[in-house]
Amino acid sequence: MVQGTKRLLYLFFGFLCLFLGVIGIFLPILPTTPFALLAAFFFSRSSEKLHAWLLNQKHLGPVISNWEKHGVIRKPAKITATIMMVLLFSYTLIFVPVHYGIKIVVSLTGISVLSFIWTRPSEPRPNPPLHSQE
Repeated sequence: MVQGTKRLLYLFFGFLCLFLGVIGIFLPILPTTPFALLAAFFFSRSSEKLHAWLLNQKHLGPVISNWEKHGVIRKPAKITATIMMVLLFSYTLIFVPVHYGIKIVVSLTGISVLSFIWTRPSEPRPNPPLHSQE
């Protein structure tokens, strides 16, 4: 019973993250890729079929696969994320009449996410050479 409940919770959170990621395509405040990575994590623990489906998606599949296998965010993805975030967050900061506290939160969120993205490796680490003992 506990295992079945755990699986249902993982499925629920997988679908929730997938849903939020899809919304993030249209709303810049919700980042799509982190939610897709979370969805892959939850699906990997609840449904091999859904996890495989997510990995086979044209745009997100390679990003998720690189992250799962190597903890890597490729440079083109970093550049795209940076451009999109700067453009969309700048629009909010410059043109949307909201309280300065909200602008500070938006700025700190953007800086935090970009810091995380740019501190991840861009390429998988090479396998260390095997040393033979002679």
